[in-house]
Amino acid sequence: MNKRNKLKILNDPIYGFITIPNALIFDLIEHKYFQRLRRISQMGLSYLVYPGAHHTRFHHALGCMHLMGKAVDVLNFKGVIISEAEKEALQIAILLHDIGHGPFSHAMENSIVDGVHHEEISLLFMEVLNKEFNGKLTLAIDIFKGNYHRNFMSQLISGQLDMDRTDYLKRDSFYTGVAEGNINSERLITMLNVVNDELVVEEKGIYSIEKFLVARRLMYWQVYLHKTSIVAEMLLIRVLKRAKELVSRKVNLSCSKALSFFLYNQISLEDFDDNILELFGSLDDVDIVSAMKEWQHHEDFVLSNLCKMIVNRDLLKIKMKNKPVSQENVTLEMAKLVDRYNISLDEAAYFVFTGEVSNTAYDNDKQRISILKKTGKVVDVVKASDELNLKALSKRVTKYYMCSPKEKL
Repeated sequence: MNKRNKLKILNDPIYGFITIPNALIFDLIEHKYFQRLRRISQMGLSYLVYPGAHHTRFHHALGCMHLMGKAVDVLNFKGVIISEAEKEALQIAILLHDIGHGPFSHAMENSIVDGVHHEEISLLFMEVLNKEFNGKLTLAIDIFKGNYHRNFMSQLISGQLDMDRTDYLKRDSFYTGVAEGNINSERLITMLNVVNDELVVEEKGIYSIEKFLVARRLMYWQVYLHKTSIVAEMLLIRVLKRAKELVSRKVNLSCSKALSFFLYNQISLEDFDDNILELFGSLDDVDIVSAMKEWQHHEDFVLSNLCKMIVNRDLLKIKMKNKPVSQENVTLEMAKLVDRYNISLDEAAYFVFTGEVSNTAYDNDKQRISILKKTGKVVDVVKASDELNLKALSKRVTKYYMCSPKEKL
């Protein structure tokens, strides 16, 4: 009898060959819930700005798994005892950390379901998979939830220097072509160590950390918070909001079964059962794109125009400022729309709106990056660095924007 080979090697454009370490992880990757990540964009609608940014959550999750394996090997080599069971659990936890993302990743968070973070849905998927795989994910779930007694393992999953950030900065830099985000992930991982159950970076790796933090700041302003990406994501959120508003008025909208369910029902975290999770697990970018292609021809003025803007990349104009936008400007723009198209103020608010975005490259209040000096002393990276701008990077920078139509809708 032929047995399927589950120790596969994948070719990744960032790291070269990635090895799937064992049959359990292979089976998790093969599962339909994980395969769905092939149809979830890693960077939402950023491809409207950077045409190459069509990579998916599937790419990212595999990259994270690969880096976690490297990190565990480095720590083991330095005398940090990590068992095979713990290594497998760490790789599973980081592999599945984004499995709960909805269509277009962060763009649609809180739009499809009410006030539910993707990590909460990831945990629901993990628990369902744990039942399917006879409890083999229990340790991975404990680490993911931060309940495991070895704190540094949680930091590898979610922290200032976790494998998630280490992969997405390098990967997103590659696919967007924005060279400023290209960090040296291999050197960062090689410099990791553990002191008193806390993840630290050896002193000789401090310049790699500085580069990492500067790259993070530049990628946020240049890519993730690019003004065109912001307006595209805001439009996408408003498409779903308008669609939900219309179906609540008994207006018929053509879309997939899964999307229709979440439009017609207000679902919160408490409502999730296996059936709803199954429906959520069939939702991806394709549902949203195909719906927008259909809805651009709908008779509703607001919905059709919002969809046309995204489908045809004819977006609202956006102005970014360092100070909040005056309400007077908003009222003036809305009045123009109401007069020109004979629509209500509520409808005009779909096309004229303000908001703010903020960026903290290094949040040392939440969790610090610790540098292990040659003397054995552990200090915060800001104190250890001779780069004065690292202090600036730990301050929150906020920018304000206003979106409004171009001359004609």
